[in-house]
Amino acid sequence: MVTVIKTGSSIHNIFNYNENKVKQKKAECIGEGNYPVDVEKMNVSMRLNRFLKQNALNENVKRNSVHISLNFDPSETALTNEKLVEIAKTYMEKIGFGKQPYLIYRHYDAGHPHIHLVSVKVKEDGSRIDMHNIGRNQSETARKEIEETFGLVKAEGRKNSAEAKLAPIVLSAVQYGKMQSKKAIGIVLKYVLLQYKYGSLSELNAVLALYNVLADRGNEDSRVFKSGGLVYRILDENGKAIGVPIKASDFYSSPTLKFLDKRFEFNNASSRIFEKKRIKNKIDLSFLDKSISLIKIMEVLKRDGIDTVLRKSAEGKIYGITYVDHATKCVFNGSSLGKLYSAKALQEKCLMPENNNAKAIVSEGRQPTASDAVQHFLSDTKNWLNGMKNNPMSDFKTIAIELVEKLTALENSVAYIPYQIKGKQKKKRKRRQSNNQ
Repeated sequence: MVTVIKTGSSIHNIFNYNENKVKQKKAECIGEGNYPVDVEKMNVSMRLNRFLKQNALNENVKRNSVHISLNFDPSETALTNEKLVEIAKTYMEKIGFGKQPYLIYRHYDAGHPHIHLVSVKVKEDGSRIDMHNIGRNQSETARKEIEETFGLVKAEGRKNSAEAKLAPIVLSAVQYGKMQSKKAIGIVLKYVLLQYKYGSLSELNAVLALYNVLADRGNEDSRVFKSGGLVYRILDENGKAIGVPIKASDFYSSPTLKFLDKRFEFNNASSRIFEKKRIKNKIDLSFLDKSISLIKIMEVLKRDGIDTVLRKSAEGKIYGITYVDHATKCVFNGSSLGKLYSAKALQEKCLMPENNNAKAIVSEGRQPTASDAVQHFLSDTKNWLNGMKNNPMSDFKTIAIELVEKLTALENSVAYIPYQIKGKQKKKRKRRQSNNQ
C-alpha cells in the first residue's frame, strides 16, 4: 500500500473534486467517519456542511483541509468496499484523525485499486492537528501495520524491485501444456481485466479469446450457471476449450462474476463516443475499396490496431462481430456501434456489386475529391444505362440523345472538386498606358 497526503486551504475544492468524480461515475462514496448518519442517508450538502461547521471553530487555521489517497497493488482487485472502509478507518485512527469527520471515496479512474479520504485539521474543541512529518512518522508506521493486519502487498522496497519498473506488458497467447494453466490464465487476467473497457461477458471474451482464454458461465442447466459461478478455461487453436476449468474464486485476484458485473456497470456508464467513432470511421474508409470483403476489412482494421472477433454458429455461420481496439483499450459488439456495423450489415454490404461511397464520405466528415466525382459519375451512368436497356419503350434516338446529355453533364461536376486541388488561375495583368502617349 502506498499513501499520499496533501493539505489545502479550501475544503470546497477537495470535496468537489471527489463529488465530481462521483457524478461522472468514476468514483463512489463508500463510507464516512464521525458523521451523525450513514453516508447512504446523506445528500451532498449534508456531507459538506459537517466539514464547514468544524472548520468555522478556528478560522485562524489557513490550510485546514486534508486529502489522503491510499493506493493498492494492481493485483488486489478483490478488495471489497467493506474491507476498504475498514482499512480507511484503521488508518485514520493510527495517524490521529480517528475522531475527525471524514469521507471515504473509492475511485475507478486508474489501473490499480485506490481510495481517497477527505477530512479537516480543526478539532471539535477548535484546536489544530499538527501534521508536521506525519507522512514520515505516523503514516509510515500505520502503513506497515495495516499491510500485515490485512494481508496486503507490501510497498517496502518495491521502488527498487523489478516489478515496480515501468515496462510495457507484452502478452502472448496461452498454449496448453507450456505453462501451468492457472498461472498462464492469471497473467492474462491480471492485464486484461483492468486495462480494457468491456460492457458484457461477450465483449470481455472477445479480448480473452485473442490470448486463448475463455470466461465461461456454462449452459443454463449447469450447476455453475445456476449458482452464479464463473470458470476460466484455455482454448486451443480452433477456439475449443481444453483442459480442466478453473474457478474464478481460485485466482488470487478473485475475478468472479460479481466483480465483472461491477466492471460492466462502470464501463457502460461511459458513452465512449470518441472510441466508437474511431472504429466506425476506419470501417467506412475500408468501403472506399469497391472490391472489399469481410476478410479485407478485418485486415485493414488490424493494421490500425483493431482486432475483430467473429462469432459463429455450430454450422460455421457468422452471426456476430466484436471489435477490440488496442489503441483505446475499448471493446464493442458490432450492434452497439449501430446496425450498419453489425456482422449481418457488413456481410450484406460486402456482397453488393457497388458500395455506396457517398455514405462513406459523409461519415468520414471530409470533402469529396475529384476521384469521388468520377466514381459517382460512372456509377450513375452505369445505373442509367441499365435502366434504359430494361425499358422496351426507349428507342435508339432517345437513348443517344440522353447519353450525350449525360456525358456532357460531366462539365458541371466541378462542384465535386475541392478548392485545395483546383488549379490556380493566373491573373491577367493590365497594361498601363503611358501618360506620354
